[in-house]
Amino acid sequence: MLYSLLTAAALVFVLLRPGLSWSQEVRTITDAAGRVLSIPQKVTRVICSGAGCLRLLTYLQVHDRIVAVDSIELRGSPIDARPYAIANPRFKNYPLFGEFRGLDNPELIAGLDPQPQVIFKTFVGTGQDPDRVQVKTGIPVVTLEYGNLTYGRQKLNQSLRLMAAVMGVERRAEEVIAYFDALEGDIRKRTGDVPLSKRPSCYIGGLGQSGPHGLQSTEPSFAPFVFTHATNVAADLSSRQKLLSHATVAKEQIVVWDPQVIFVDVSTMRLDPSANALDQLRSDPVYHSLTAVRDDRVYGLFPYNSYNQNFEAVFANAYFVGKVLYPERFSDLDPMAKAEEIAVFLNGGQAFEQLNREFDGLAFSRIQIGY
Repeated sequence: MLYSLLTAAALVFVLLRPGLSWSQEVRTITDAAGRVLSIPQKVTRVICSGAGCLRLLTYLQVHDRIVAVDSIELRGSPIDARPYAIANPRFKNYPLFGEFRGLDNPELIAGLDPQPQVIFKTFVGTGQDPDRVQVKTGIPVVTLEYGNLTYGRQKLNQSLRLMAAVMGVERRAEEVIAYFDALEGDIRKRTGDVPLSKRPSCYIGGLGQSGPHGLQSTEPSFAPFVFTHATNVAADLSSRQKLLSHATVAKEQIVVWDPQVIFVDVSTMRLDPSANALDQLRSDPVYHSLTAVRDDRVYGLFPYNSYNQNFEAVFANAYFVGKVLYPERFSDLDPMAKAEEIAVFLNGGQAFEQLNREFDGLAFSRIQIGY
């Protein structure tokens, strides 16, 4: 009952705002939360609230329709690890509508000129409640589920299609989904028939998750390992907690696993010495016995998460992982060139060479540990 009253109040507010009328053409959509919303027939002005929301809009090539941004687009971080933002530096020139992670400011939104016609919002459980924002601004708030490239692919596809339906670019959504499928299919085809005995055991450490972390941060469902049929030593953690997307493990467990190859998310280098994964490998004697360290098989990967998952980096990393593990099956491929190709298709511009310079060239390279 309360939701119905809030929705009705918001709709009346929208229709009575200056410049709008009861005769304005509208259509009805249902968002990811099952909320039925009335939106303009043609949407040309939006804002994106929440982690990863603007990334999805960029993939759909309609990021030029935003009228404002949240604080992360303006301030970023000392090292910006978001390829979509690197390829589109103009995001820094837009007005502010609120803080990052969905902490929208209804007063700032109400003061925007021009006004957004729709607010897209990911991760509705954090930040401002979408119904509250909708009532206070009179602007329909379309919620999205971000999903991922493994067990959350259906949610990701649904969000791309929903956002595209609002913006009137359904064809582009299908192109992006098909592109993701083609990339995954290519990687799987190259590696699918590798015998189990030829698949090195692997560990991803230093994985960013709402900020940088040390070596013990990992992911049981790490997509580059899934796509390349690699043996992820942490994969069994998901059997204890279904669909586990992130885990912090004891360093003793890493020693027990003793991976043959270690990949490190270079976002860990944002941490101070002794806290980042590479310094931990160098300084902690516990890790010196690891096979990957002794055999000099430690490699850097581009940041997996930065204001949510960097899907372009996920695929780029998968190609590099494949090249490391099965070089003969990726002999025709330059991982950095492939990464930039993916960035151009999704974001409209290159990003990875610039991003790698920020991390001193550690990504897509063998990292000397030494101790």
